[in-house]
Amino acid sequence: MNTANKKTALVLGGGAARGIAHIGVLKVFKRHKIPFDIVVGTSIGSLMGAIYALGLSLKNVEDIALKTTWRDLSDFVLSKTGFLEGRNLERIIEGLLEEKGFPDLRKELAIVATDIENGEEVIIKSGNLSRAIRASCSIPGIFIPVRIDGRLLVDGGLRSTVPSDAAKVMGADFIVAVDVGYCVRKGRISNIFQVLFQSIQIIGSELNKHETKPADIVIEVPLGENIDQMAFDKAAEIIAVGEKAAEDAIPKLLDTMKKRGII
Repeated sequence: MNTANKKTALVLGGGAARGIAHIGVLKVFKRHKIPFDIVVGTSIGSLMGAIYALGLSLKNVEDIALKTTWRDLSDFVLSKTGFLEGRNLERIIEGLLEEKGFPDLRKELAIVATDIENGEEVIIKSGNLSRAIRASCSIPGIFIPVRIDGRLLVDGGLRSTVPSDAAKVMGADFIVAVDVGYCVRKGRISNIFQVLFQSIQIIGSELNKHETKPADIVIEVPLGENIDQMAFDKAAEIIAVGEKAAEDAIPKLLDTMKKRGII
């Protein structure tokens, strides 16, 4: 319980399949009853953040994650702005959210996306929740961008991989950020998909060095170089690594929160 009237924020970074680790992290926070008032997420972190802010069953989310494959997300289309239409992605999001939206939130939630037409970070706190998350998860060049309120939106990780600054803007006094990292491969690149994904890994790994600086506590999930952004088949391992990283961080987190007068 937050006894100091200070706003605490949980920030969940992007990382596609690596972001499944957030399930393990959230299980630990729920187990230890860590209080958060604000949740901010980018890319898959926006989806996991919404699930947490809605108070939905993490067991159900874990069960679905263990069965979801990259093929389930794929709906190839002929388009000038992407290879995948994104409707399959949105259907999966809607199912995970149990068709709930912003009015159903139990905690304040912000979804971070990027306006691909002007490069601006966009913080979404109202409207169609599933569509906002789909926009935040739309990897540029892979998924077709999503038009919301006149803005053409793509993956929030293009501008903010771990959106700690957005939590500050929302008035957070204490920030816990979860960084699942990026996986820069070393080896031969042979097709356009590999070029696009490798480019995102390189940019993301550099951004992450700065994105977590505003946070008071950073939980780095050590997924290593063998688990990339498409490793949905390794969901069980990814969740377990996330859970252990969060559990290892709990003593320091609780101690810091007590010293700050938050708990």
